[in-house]
Amino acid sequence: MNKPDKGTTTKVTAMTLLGMKGRERVSMVTAYDATFARLAEEAGVDALLVGDSLGMVIQGHENTLSVTLEDMIYHTKAVRRGSARAHVVGDMPFMSYQPSPEVALTNAGRLVKEGGAEAVKLEGGVEYEDAIGRIVRAGIPVMGHVGLTPQSVHAMGGFKVQGRSPEAARRVLDDAKAVEAAGAYAIVLEGVPVELSRVITAHLSIPTIGIGAGAACDGQVLVMYDLLGMSGAFRPRFVKAYADLGREVVDALGAYAREVKDGSFPADEHTFHAKVALFGPRGSDSDATSNSALDRDRDRDRDRQEHRGGRGHHDDDDPTPLYGVPV
Repeated sequence: MNKPDKGTTTKVTAMTLLGMKGRERVSMVTAYDATFARLAEEAGVDALLVGDSLGMVIQGHENTLSVTLEDMIYHTKAVRRGSARAHVVGDMPFMSYQPSPEVALTNAGRLVKEGGAEAVKLEGGVEYEDAIGRIVRAGIPVMGHVGLTPQSVHAMGGFKVQGRSPEAARRVLDDAKAVEAAGAYAIVLEGVPVELSRVITAHLSIPTIGIGAGAACDGQVLVMYDLLGMSGAFRPRFVKAYADLGREVVDALGAYAREVKDGSFPADEHTFHAKVALFGPRGSDSDATSNSALDRDRDRDRDRQEHRGGRGHHDDDDPTPLYGVPV
């Protein structure tokens, strides 16, 4: 995998996003690995959210509740390795901040120190104002998240739009104000009516980033797999698929499997050839000698390559590596 060029771009930070309020819309997508992080960077996306949604789209669970802090650290590290310019936000998973502000600070610190997150995101409003404040005072930027909060899926009775009644809308607005007052630099509004997101966006001095919240927000975020058309038949109403990569992947894998079965892959252009004869006549005594010598040469080349810290070996006059990414 090509590493990102860390010397040719201006880094997007929490303060960059804060300064975009009212001036430029924020584009954010989820990312869970270095490859998609690199591709999102090449596309010019502002921010990468390492979301606990990985519990559903990567791990195959029905919700996000089983995701651990260790999961988040692992995937955040991978995304950081694939990104240079984009702002990287790590999600705080279920029960990593709920017990107390002290627990929240400890775990936010791990996500930054061990995972390389440049900010953390946590769900909830008024009830977690103290936790947000404690993390912010320690110097860790916090992105809030109100409205439909997936970690409260059981309390909400499912993934349902929030804030549709005046009373419910007031609660979401109060949550958003509490998040800002606690020191958050941005806030995700998920699954709320556009009329409510418009009011919240107007009331707050920090950028609002919507998902299923309409076009009135200061920015948008989508799950990478959803916008690329890789999530199967189910597609939430708020998702726009910008590609149909799921079908393309199935077609490509099908073509590969067929060519393996019928023997047309690998073809000659995918095959390495020796430059000299390697063995004597079939069945001759020289076979054993040649095989033994070949084994010794192979072991010697491998030892030399491992000593140099490389992954595959090169012919002396051929700069092309024999191997790409190993299985």
